Amino acid sequence: MMRKNKTLWFLLVVCVLTVIPFLGIYDFNTKGEPRESIVSYTMLESGNWILPRNSVGEIAYKPPMLYWAVAAVSKVCGEVNEFTSRLPSAIAYILLITSVFLFFQRRTKGLLAFVTALVAFTSWELHRQGFNCRVDMILTACIVGAMLLLYRWYERGMRGVPVFAILLMSLGTLTKGPIGTLLPCLVTGVFLLCRRVNFFRVFFSMLLFGLLALILPAFWYYAAWQQGGQEFVDLVMEENVGRMTGTMSYESHSMPWPYNFVTLAVGYLPWTILAVMTLFVVNWKRLFKPADHSSGGQERGNRFSRFADAFRSMDAVDLFSLVAILVIFVFYCFPESKRSVYLMPIYPFVAYFLAKLLFWLRKRHRRLINAFGGFLSVLGLLMVVAFVALQFIPLDASWFHGRHGFQNYSMLLSLQQVGSWWQWLLLAFGTFILVAWWKGKRNVLGLVMLVLAFYLQFDSVYKPAVLNAKSVKAVAAKVEQVAPESEGKLYEFIEEGMMAKGDPIHFFEMNFYLHDRVSDFYKEKPGSGFLMIGADDAKTWLPKFQQEGYRFNEVYDSGEQRVYKQPLLLLKFEK
Repeated sequence: MMRKNKTLWFLLVVCVLTVIPFLGIYDFNTKGEPRESIVSYTMLESGNWILPRNSVGEIAYKPPMLYWAVAAVSKVCGEVNEFTSRLPSAIAYILLITSVFLFFQRRTKGLLAFVTALVAFTSWELHRQGFNCRVDMILTACIVGAMLLLYRWYERGMRGVPVFAILLMSLGTLTKGPIGTLLPCLVTGVFLLCRRVNFFRVFFSMLLFGLLALILPAFWYYAAWQQGGQEFVDLVMEENVGRMTGTMSYESHSMPWPYNFVTLAVGYLPWTILAVMTLFVVNWKRLFKPADHSSGGQERGNRFSRFADAFRSMDAVDLFSLVAILVIFVFYCFPESKRSVYLMPIYPFVAYFLAKLLFWLRKRHRRLINAFGGFLSVLGLLMVVAFVALQFIPLDASWFHGRHGFQNYSMLLSLQQVGSWWQWLLLAFGTFILVAWWKGKRNVLGLVMLVLAFYLQFDSVYKPAVLNAKSVKAVAAKVEQVAPESEGKLYEFIEEGMMAKGDPIHFFEMNFYLHDRVSDFYKEKPGSGFLMIGADDAKTWLPKFQQEGYRFNEVYDSGEQRVYKQPLLLLKFEK
């Protein structure tokens, strides 16, 4: 027991030390994170924790669980910032990994559970979302946690009510809607049927648990409906029903069903590479050796039933993991809207089979592990060499052309300016691990350490430099300087946003760094203030506004730094 506890604590320390310190060292650089953070900021500013509206009068597109968590953390820390906004997702990420470890540790032998947890931890999609202020990581943790607790309920003879599983489904529903309850019940229901549990018992048990899980969210939905009325109802229907049926008022990641295979392959990098390499060492002739046809058509007719029997007679943990993968993957093939994050609940279970694959390769094809590890080591070392070499190259902005020329120049310049001693220390530590692969035992744990070393360098050095170059935080600071709130109200105009039927488009990053003070110029048609508008939009729309009696004076131009696809102009106006 003591040794097992040590393994858990070691895993927890690895997760915490490779995630938490790096959450706040890079700015918001996409519309998604600041859009979510603004909701929490508005909660704290307005005191409305049910359905707050931002400065342009819009309500959040998702239920409030993430916003409550960010607001609570920010309240303790004193402000809503990048670190406090990302911390709830990071905590959910770490709890997900440790829960998966504990689940498999109690049901498997050896290091399988530990490697499963680390493979899941180092999958690209989970790792990426663990650093993001988005709803998907919290939703994934709730769904997977509920599934694991429902499995424990099955192990204990399906007696009583799994209270904690129901609570997690409730929290999942409060994170992104009823899908947080539907998926755990659906997966568990199919698994129980595969274990030959009576259909009616399965159906009514899952129905009861699902209905109980919806009670807590119902209180919020009712309170939100009282505040938002028909606008809230329409939004709920579009986000939950329209997204599933393809009837949304705007296109939302509409893709054909094979797209899910692509996102899973990309999302599980770098382990996908090893899986592909394994295809070349499998004995396919033996695997698909034809059955004895001496009994003719009867033998062929029994193939499916034999396969079904083998499927149902699998080890319970293996079967549950496989069912979770298949059910969730197939489920998300039906909605027209498809995104890589939708498949995240299957990642821990894919990790389980990948961990089994690693131990199988260690026993049967150790050379493949050596080759994959060598590839990762060389790739990581080449990146280190390129980074160090970049420090000695005098960059010239004239070398970079095209629409993204300035941004590419800024990224490389930012990489050159990495100067913190601790970043160089972590780079050196990661390099040591990459080199040590060639002198170590080159086993499964060594392979996982290689991937962790790569992520450590990426998260501490490469990613912050590149993403900070994409951020518009400096532009927002300049706008705040030349257009303080005391001198006039701040407005925005985006032609694409004005024409959009749904999925609102705003200067989300600018609004976050300007403390939610940006209002909609087109809707309000104010008499005076400051206007943020893209340079291209200005050419088309300013003459029209001038015909309405507006006069504009330019006070700031962001130049080559683009803000949502265009250079930003700040204009002082009056009518």
